[in-house]
Amino acid sequence: MSVYHSKIFMSSKSIRIEKGSGNVFADIGVRDPEESLARAKLAKELTNIINQRGLTQTEIARLLGIDQPKVSKLLNGRISGFASDRLLRFILALGSDVKIEIRRNKGAGNRHGKLRVVAA
Repeated sequence: MSVYHSKIFMSSKSIRIEKGSGNVFADIGVRDPEESLARAKLAKELTNIINQRGLTQTEIARLLGIDQPKVSKLLNGRISGFASDRLLRFILALGSDVKIEIRRNKGAGNRHGKLRVVAA
């Protein structure tokens, strides 16, 4: 991360601003940051789908096979307890297609591959 110093407008105090890596979970030291970012993106897309459908939380809960409070948790971004595969099943249950693409990275050597979620 790069570090920038800046002055707050109308103040003589200097604040430290760090440029992020593009993954907030990696920046704050979360274990498995790529998985956490993927789950967050899946939850965001699920929320978009739910909002587009215009259904009530009770109707969504019935479609997903969960109770209404869990739908509320999802819609409010509280995704602990929701694994990636469960979020994918919810997206499928709401009528969206999911494509999983696996590509081999010949230059990866011993490092792990990358996980990305791209919504169309």
